[in-house]
Amino acid sequence: MNRCVIIGGAEIKNYDLIKNYFRPEDFFIFCDCGLKHEKFLSVKPDLIIGDFDSHAKPENLENVIVLPVEKDDTDTIFAVKEAIKRGFENFLLIGVTGGRQDHNLGNLYALLMLANKNKNALIVDDISEIKIIKPGEKIKIKRGWKFFSLINIAGVARGINITGAKYNLNNAEITPEFQYGISNEILDDCAEVSLNEGFLLLICIR
Repeated sequence: MNRCVIIGGAEIKNYDLIKNYFRPEDFFIFCDCGLKHEKFLSVKPDLIIGDFDSHAKPENLENVIVLPVEKDDTDTIFAVKEAIKRGFENFLLIGVTGGRQDHNLGNLYALLMLANKNKNALIVDDISEIKIIKPGEKIKIKRGWKFFSLINIAGVARGINITGAKYNLNNAEITPEFQYGISNEILDDCAEVSLNEGFLLLICIR
């Protein structure tokens, strides 16, 4: 199954950077005012989703899902759920961070929802890549990032190991109340992160 790219309405400054992440076989879902990025990203929507409270409704409603303004899901979260229904296993989310903090947090937790469904997902913006590290995974972070941070967004993350970094860890734990895994640096060719229990948000900063 091809990857699903979900495009929200948050600000994008470096369109060339974002376009480097695209693949020819990607399936593109534009969410409401995410349509403002269409021309600059040089891709056409395969599906458009929104309540169109922040962007004009497309005149041609083919491949458009029109949502009510009053609903439980944001347009972006509805798009994620729709893509899951369509069988996608891999996700790239862009234009979903920056601006309103409530939307930022909601979209970050979409990564946790996808991780719990054993999907692979990545958020990319102008300054960072954001993903979930699952229990049992070993993630290599290549040299070239200015910083990387580990944030616990649910429960207690245990058995955390970091090697090849300025601040290494051995069988550590991070709780939501004490976030000490911020602004680490890669010292070797790559750093490696793993954990045994819980989920960690990995944020790599350019």
